[in-house]
Amino acid sequence: MAYHFLFSSTKSKLSRLQTTLFTSAITHLPNHNPEPSYIALFTSHFSTSFLITKTPKKQKNKNKKKDSPRTKLVQHEANLITHFENIVKRDAHFRFLTRTKEFLSKQPDRVLRLDDAGKLHRELGFPRGRKVLRSIQCHSLIFQTYRHNDGKMWFGFTDLMESMLDEERTIMDKMEKERVNVVRKLLMMSAKKRIPLSKIYHCRLLFGIPEDFRDRVSKYPNYFNVVVEEDGKRVLELVNWDPLLAVSALEREFMVDEDRVKKAFKFPLKHGKSLDLDEDDERKLNLLNTLPLVSPYSDGSKLDLWTLEAEKYRVGLIHELLNLTLEKRASIHHIVEFKEEFSLTKHTYQMLLKQPRTFYLAGTEMNWVVFLRDGYGEDGELINKDPQVFFNEKLYAYAQREEMEPYTDQ
Repeated sequence: MAYHFLFSSTKSKLSRLQTTLFTSAITHLPNHNPEPSYIALFTSHFSTSFLITKTPKKQKNKNKKKDSPRTKLVQHEANLITHFENIVKRDAHFRFLTRTKEFLSKQPDRVLRLDDAGKLHRELGFPRGRKVLRSIQCHSLIFQTYRHNDGKMWFGFTDLMESMLDEERTIMDKMEKERVNVVRKLLMMSAKKRIPLSKIYHCRLLFGIPEDFRDRVSKYPNYFNVVVEEDGKRVLELVNWDPLLAVSALEREFMVDEDRVKKAFKFPLKHGKSLDLDEDDERKLNLLNTLPLVSPYSDGSKLDLWTLEAEKYRVGLIHELLNLTLEKRASIHHIVEFKEEFSLTKHTYQMLLKQPRTFYLAGTEMNWVVFLRDGYGEDGELINKDPQVFFNEKLYAYAQREEMEPYTDQ
C-alpha cells in the first residue's frame, strides 16, 4: 500500500514539472513574426472566437402569427362590400336581443330568474363570464327587472315588448300560407322529400317560420305527413308534389331577362386558356359550358358528386334556398344543417367563392354568411321586404333607445 501511494505521488509531481517546463519553453521561443498578433487583441481567455455566433434579439425576424380562420375576413379589404359586412356586425350586436327574445317567449309567464339567466350565456347570447344584467340594461325598452315575492331578482319583457310580440303573432298568422309554401319547397328540394322537424325548427327564423309551426303542420294533411322514427325523431314528409311550386326563381327570371340569368354564373371550360382564343370566343365557349343550368328541384343525389352537372345543381340549389329566406342570406350553420338533405359537400365555401357575380361571402372564414347579391339594391337595402323584416327593423330601433319615442318607418 505504501509503495503504491509513493508511486502515485511521485508520478503526479513529475507530470506537473513537465507541464511547467513546457510552458516556460513556449514562452521563451523567439517570435518569428514581428507584426502584432491581431487575434490576441480581440480575444481573451473567456472566448474562443471574435465571430458573433448568436443573432441578437433585435435582428431576429419575428415570425408573424398566421390569421386564424376565426378572425380572418373572407374578403380582401379591397373587395369588401360595406353594407353586407354591416349586416353581419348588426346580427352580432343584437345577438342577445334575438336569442333572449326567443328563449324568454317560451318560459312560463315569459319571465326568468336573474340567477338562472346568468348560467345561460349560450342560450341568451351574452358573453361568457360577463354579468347578464349588463346586457339586459342595454335594452331598457325591451327588458325590465323586478324583485319577486321570493326576494329574488327576475326579468321579463316590458309592456312595449309584450305589445310587439302580439303584433308579431298577427304577422305570423297572416303569412302562414306563404310560410307553408316555403316549407313545401324545402321538402321538394330535399333528396328524399323529407326533413327532420328539428332542422326546420332550428332554422325557422331564417324563413320567418313561427315557433309553433310543428303544431300548425297538422292543419295541412294534404301537404305534410309527420313520421316518428324508431329513435323518436320526428320527420316531416311531403305528401303531394306541386309542379307549380317546382319552378326556381332563376327559371322565372329567365323568362323576363334571359341575358341577366346567363351572366349569373360562370363555369369556365377546363384548360380553356390553352386554346388561345380571343376574349369573345372564350366567353361564348364558357357560356356553352355553363348552360343549361340544373333545376334545384331535380334529384341531386343521383348525380355523380364531382361532375359539372352536380356543381351546377348545388349552385342553383343555394340560389333557390337564399331566395326563400327573409333577408336573402344564410350563415354557414344554416347551410350545414341541410347538408345531407340537399346533397351538399364540404367544399360549399370554395364553390360559392367561385361565383362572385351572384353570391357575396361576408364575415370570417370560420363564421361566414352568404348573401344573394340580386336581392339587394345598390344602397344595400333589400329590394323586397317581408312584413317580418319590417317588424325586425322596428325591434332593432327600439332596442337601441333608452326612452320611448314614436317609431318612424324610414
